Amino acid sequence: MVKKVYLVSACLLGLPTRYDGDHNCCPPLRRLCRRGRVVPVCPEQLGGLSIPRRPSEIRGGDGRAVLRGRAAVVDDTGQEVTAQFLRGALAALRLAQLCRADGAILKSGSPSCGSGSIRDGSFTGGRRSGDGVAAALLKGCGIPVYSETELPRIRALRRRRSSSRKRRWRR
Repeated sequence: MVKKVYLVSACLLGLPTRYDGDHNCCPPLRRLCRRGRVVPVCPEQLGGLSIPRRPSEIRGGDGRAVLRGRAAVVDDTGQEVTAQFLRGALAALRLAQLCRADGAILKSGSPSCGSGSIRDGSFTGGRRSGDGVAAALLKGCGIPVYSETELPRIRALRRRRSSSRKRRWRR
């Protein structure tokens, strides 16, 4: 049986890649990593942004709008960093294709990685529905994207599938 491989936000694995040099360690993902089923990725770093860096948010839409040129990614000083986010999203896609990733588990809320929910562009902590730039590009290319908040749901679905397989084999 071929093991599935996932791109995972590096900060979720405990690597200090967040904008402030910290991490968002998620122990279940570290266990997945130890089984050799993870490729760490930080689209912002791949796009050329440093650690630490200024916090950034999407103004004028979400990641899909950025990909279409209808929105911009700016840092908290107002400097546009859209080019770096686009470059990082493309690098993440290339990495996913290179390792034949079955999906991606990315950090919720991030202007790169957010899936389903991102910061609202006001730098006040508010959120809005939408995807980050890398998440939008991966989804647009048919790669399933999940956030770390979906892990219990993903595990339950996997358990249901495996138990139905076991029942089938018992017949």
